[in-house]
Amino acid sequence: MKQNLPFTEIYCDDSIVVLNKASGILTAADRYDVDAPRLDKIASEKYGKLFAVHRIDKDTSGAIIYARTPEAQRTLSIAFEKRQVDKTYHALVHGRPLWEETTVTLRLLVNGDQRHRTVVNRTGKDAETYFRCIGSCGPYSWIEAKPKTGRTHQIRAHLSSLGFCIVCDPLYSGNQKPVRLSDIKRSWRGDIYEERPLLSRLALHAWKVKVRHPVTGEEMTFTAPYSKDLDSTRKQLAKLFGTDPLA
Repeated sequence: MKQNLPFTEIYCDDSIVVLNKASGILTAADRYDVDAPRLDKIASEKYGKLFAVHRIDKDTSGAIIYARTPEAQRTLSIAFEKRQVDKTYHALVHGRPLWEETTVTLRLLVNGDQRHRTVVNRTGKDAETYFRCIGSCGPYSWIEAKPKTGRTHQIRAHLSSLGFCIVCDPLYSGNQKPVRLSDIKRSWRGDIYEERPLLSRLALHAWKVKVRHPVTGEEMTFTAPYSKDLDSTRKQLAKLFGTDPLA
């Protein structure tokens, strides 16, 4: 039987591997749950020892880069630390922003409350996120987010400071209601008791990352296709409201 792995390969060579991570799995060790499943350990069965150079949240899907050698890890870690890596995320949020684009520079304190959330706090570390509203679709909007810094939960915390929460966010949203076709399509005639949600996990996806190769120096761009649930949601919303984040 073929094993259902929580990733697909985007790119691989002797120095790096780029994976498209499923939502719900850690990218590296977690101090709160040391025994939780980790992508680096699972993927090492195929690629050998992997070295972390950055992270994306457990509930976020999308592109994650690992180094395959200590030398590549050192070079890539410096690039991330010096903010030389261009990261683009897509998020589906509740509501409609009045802005087309905005930049948030509020300082963030990681693990700032009892729920281990990241909170806006003047004693926190500097953080900067650029947001662009791709377009609205009924009760939702698609947002492009480009974090310049890499604080834990940065996009979610900065969006929250703007009054917006990501669909199905278990930490930063009071509304964890899944996306159902019956809620957005007026002509829907199915059985509400048999209906399966289009999306029931955090609607945040690390869509694209641009970085220089640690050995060749070549600028490379890696794109992570939407997972099945997020892509089904995208297609239905595009069909109903004409807004498509990938158009």
